[in-house]
Amino acid sequence: MARVNLGQPTERKPPFKYSAFTRVGFSDTDAQGIVYYGRYLPYFDDARVEYLRHLDLLDADLGACEFVMRASNVLYEAPASFDDLLEVFVRTRRIGRSSVTSEYAAYRVDDDALMCSARQTLVLVDLAERRPHPVPDAYRDVVSGFEGADLELAVPS
Repeated sequence: MARVNLGQPTERKPPFKYSAFTRVGFSDTDAQGIVYYGRYLPYFDDARVEYLRHLDLLDADLGACEFVMRASNVLYEAPASFDDLLEVFVRTRRIGRSSVTSEYAAYRVDDDALMCSARQTLVLVDLAERRPHPVPDAYRDVVSGFEGADLELAVPS
């Protein structure tokens, strides 16, 4: 099966090194004709998936563990409208002992206006025990290799 990338590495908005594109669909808008605020979260999810696909971490072997959302903080800057093309920048800001914090910024392509930004923290959880689990060194190494000095690494205990 052919691999289709919906994002790409970029140097346009440091410290972001990766971005993915999305177009505002009609169903993404509210009665005012602008993007419903909750629709930005799927845009960020899609960008994170493309980022992980680019790093070959989308199907990383995490054993009986999965990343689950711990916190999400979103700032809305300007309204996007139906059919706007958005470039969603994504980066890993920090890897803690059992958590990964990502940052996002969605810009309208036509005028490079910032629409929305966010910071999200996911925790790696052992599903059977429902307890945090350390982020594997292999995962940490791949992300660190891509993000370089812009990544904050916590020392695993």
